[in-house]
Amino acid sequence: MITGTTELVAHIGYPTGAFKSPMIYNPWFEQKGIDAVVVPFGVKAEDFTATFDALRHLTNLRGALITMPHKVAVMALVDELTPAARVAGACNAVLRRADGSLLGDQFDGAGFVRGIQRKGFDARGRRVLITGTGGVGSAIAASLAAAGVAEMVLHDTQHASAEGLAARLREHHPALRAAVGTNDPAGFDLIVNATPLGMRDGDPLPFDMARVAPQTMVGEVVMRQDVTPLLAAALARGCAVQPGKDMLFEMIPAYLEFFGYGSATPDELRAVARFDLAEGAA
Repeated sequence: MITGTTELVAHIGYPTGAFKSPMIYNPWFEQKGIDAVVVPFGVKAEDFTATFDALRHLTNLRGALITMPHKVAVMALVDELTPAARVAGACNAVLRRADGSLLGDQFDGAGFVRGIQRKGFDARGRRVLITGTGGVGSAIAASLAAAGVAEMVLHDTQHASAEGLAARLREHHPALRAAVGTNDPAGFDLIVNATPLGMRDGDPLPFDMARVAPQTMVGEVVMRQDVTPLLAAALARGCAVQPGKDMLFEMIPAYLEFFGYGSATPDELRAVARFDLAEGAA
C-alpha cells in the first residue's frame, strides 16, 4: 500500500519493459514492513537531465536506481561521487541525503565481489584478468581494486576503453599494478568475462579454457542462463565459478544498505522475487 508517508526510489532508464528490480525490492519491502517502493521511470536520453533535476526536488524521494542509458550522464548531475563510481566511470545509484544533496555510487562491482567472497575467494594479493571494460567490467575492476587485488590485467577490443580504465585504477589505487593486455588466462587467480559473449547461441568463449588452471576462479556477468558455456567449460576443468545472477542478488543488499533500508541475504531476495529467475533481471 502506497501512502503519503511512502518513500520513493526511482528506477530510471529506458526502455522499462525489462525492469525486474521492482519485483525484487517491493516484495522484500512488503515482507519487512518497510514503507518504501521502487517505481520505474521511463526516461529517454534527451530528457534525462531535465527529468533528473526535477526529481531532485521531490521531498519523499530516498534516491534512484540508474540504468541504461543514463549511468554515465548522471555523474555530472550529482553533488558527490564515491571512488567506486569515479573509477568505474559510471553511476548506478543515487542517494538523496538529509540536506538535499545527491551522492552517486556504483554497485555492479560490489555485487560481484560480495559474491566471490561468499564463495570463499579472498581477493587480497591476487592476480586478476578482466575481459570487457565497459560499464560492468569497469565497475567490477573498481570493486576488486578496493578489495585489495595486487595485479589486474584488462582486455578489450576497444583499446582506448581499457587504457582509460587502467589509468583511473592507477590514479585511485596507486598500489595496484594495472595494465592493458591480452585475454590469455594462464597464470591468473581470477578471470572475469564482462563482455556480452555468451548472450547468443554460437558465441565464442571469451577465454581459451585449455589455458585455465583448475584453481582459477571464473566469473561471469551474462545472465541468460545460470551455467553459460564459459561456466560449463570452467566447471569441466574443476574451477570454482560465479554465475551472473549471483552478482545481481549480491548487489541488491549493497543497494539496500546504501539507501538505509538494512540488508538482506541473496537467498531471502530470491525467495521473494516475483519473476522467473531464468529470465534474468535489469
